[in-house]
Amino acid sequence: MPIIHHVELWTRDLAGAEPSFDWLLSRLGFVKDDPADWPQGRIWRHPEGSYLVLEQSPAVLDVPHDRSRPGLNHLALTVPGRDLLEELRRDAEPHGWQELYPEAYPHAGGPQHTALYLENGQGFEVELVA
Repeated sequence: MPIIHHVELWTRDLAGAEPSFDWLLSRLGFVKDDPADWPQGRIWRHPEGSYLVLEQSPAVLDVPHDRSRPGLNHLALTVPGRDLLEELRRDAEPHGWQELYPEAYPHAGGPQHTALYLENGQGFEVELVA
């Protein structure tokens, strides 16, 4: 049983945020599960049981996401190997992700930590750990 049940991210622009998350999560083994009766949200489920929700809630404040404010700074996900990490790095930009700390790749998190840091156009950061 996974320790994390789900993560829910709110966005001001679901149509803008969805493509980058769909590309990345699909590459990590998540499967998109679009409830037809919920146009303001998207769900990606992982085979191990956890899932990620991306929602454009009517309750979200009309301010840009800022990962430096209190709250969620970034989402860290495990990548099953260095080869996939390299593929994701190579293919991220055309799919809406910009690499953070490219000068320190793959050890921006320290010499014993192999990871890729990405940020999408809405300011959401993901850390992909191999």
